[in-house]
Amino acid sequence: MNRLIALVLAATPLAACAPAPVAEPVPVVDPLPAALPVTGVAGLQSREPDACKAQNYVSALGRPGTIIPSLGITRDYRVVEFRGIEPQEYDPLRIVFRLDASGNIYNIDCG
Repeated sequence: MNRLIALVLAATPLAACAPAPVAEPVPVVDPLPAALPVTGVAGLQSREPDACKAQNYVSALGRPGTIIPSLGITRDYRVVEFRGIEPQEYDPLRIVFRLDASGNIYNIDCG
């Protein structure tokens, strides 16, 4: 019995000297081809800065939203109430007035 224990103890350090298992090679994968530019996608419009001429109405900032009809706007416009739902269709020529909780105009932009 002592001889068996001695053999096990003598073989244990040798196990630590065994060579590490050889890892299998990792397969080489070709890189993805470069993405082609998307053209002709219907419904996409570029956003041009101030295409609707919103800067012409900056004087209305901070004033009640009730003055919007009296501004003499001749193009489409939208009034977005405080926490109101705004449709997501984009029109770069439409003026958008956004109202705060008090009903005052806090932002004017295109969309």
